[in-house]
Amino acid sequence: MRPLPADPVGRFAPSPTGPLHFGSIVAAVGSYLSARHGGGRWLLRIEDVDVPRSVPGAADGILRTLERFGFEWDGPVVWQSARTPAYEEAFARLRADGRVFGCACTRKEMADSMLARDGTRRYPGTCRTGLPPGRAARAWRLRVEPGVVAFDDAVQGCAEEELAADVGDFVLLRADGLFAYQLAVVVDDAEAGVTEVVRGADLLDSTARQILLQRLLGYPTPAYAHLPVASNAAGEKLSKQTLAHAVEGVEPAGVLVDALDFLGQGPPPGLAASGLAAVWAWARQNWAMARVPHRRVVPAPRYG
Repeated sequence: MRPLPADPVGRFAPSPTGPLHFGSIVAAVGSYLSARHGGGRWLLRIEDVDVPRSVPGAADGILRTLERFGFEWDGPVVWQSARTPAYEEAFARLRADGRVFGCACTRKEMADSMLARDGTRRYPGTCRTGLPPGRAARAWRLRVEPGVVAFDDAVQGCAEEELAADVGDFVLLRADGLFAYQLAVVVDDAEAGVTEVVRGADLLDSTARQILLQRLLGYPTPAYAHLPVASNAAGEKLSKQTLAHAVEGVEPAGVLVDALDFLGQGPPPGLAASGLAAVWAWARQNWAMARVPHRRVVPAPRYG
C-alpha cells in the first residue's frame, strides 16, 4: 500500500446537508490525526457547491460541532460556493483542449442506462459526436478515453477502474448551471496544496474520475486513504437519509473514543473519563493508519 506523505496537508470537507453524525466524526478524526501525527496541516472546506442540497444553518452547526469536539484547523474555512471562478477557469482549460462536449440528455432519457459502481448511470455516449438535431446542450461532460486508472489506497489497497467502460463521459457542468462535485473537489485540493485525502470509502469509486481530472489539468495526485464507512444495524451507511443520530449535543470525549475504536486504534479503557484534552493527546501520539480495518463498511449500530 502506498504510504502517506511526510509533512502532509490533509483536509476535511463536509457537505452542509445536515448535522454531523458518527460517520462524519470518523472521517474527521481519521483525516485530522493522519495530518497531525505526521506534523502536517489540516484544512477545513465546506462543500456547498450543490446549492439545492445545502440546508440553511447546517454549515454553522458543523463548525460549532467541530470546535466543541476540539478540532483545530489551519487557515480560514474554504467555501465552495465562493470559488466558482476557479472552477470556470479549469472548465475552460478542459474545453479548450477538446475534452468537454455539450449533452442534451435528460435524466428520463438516461433512466435505462447501465449503473456504474457508485450507483450513477453510465453515460451511453449519445451526444459524444454532436447534439441530436433540434436539441441544445443542457449539461457539459468530460470526454473519457479508454484506459485504466489505477491507484494504491493506504487502507483499501490497490484499486483500478476503466472509466470509459465503467462510467463513461461524466458531467462537469450540470444542467442547472452548477459545477459538479468531481471537478470542484479536484480544483480545491490542488489549489490548497492537499497532499493526502483521507475520507470515507463511500467516495472510493469517485477517485479514478478525480485522478483523471488531475492528470488532464496538470495537477499532482495526492495520496489516498479511504476509511471504513459506519453503518447502522440494517447495514446502511449512517447518513441523514438513514436517520443517523446527530452528535451536536453528545458528550465529545466518548464519541471520539468510539471513533478511535472504530478505526482500530485500540484506545485504553477509561480514556473518555480523562476528558477531551487527554483523548486528543493519546490519539495524536498513538495514531497508526496501518491499524485501520481494511474494510469498506464497519457496523456502528448504536449511532444509527
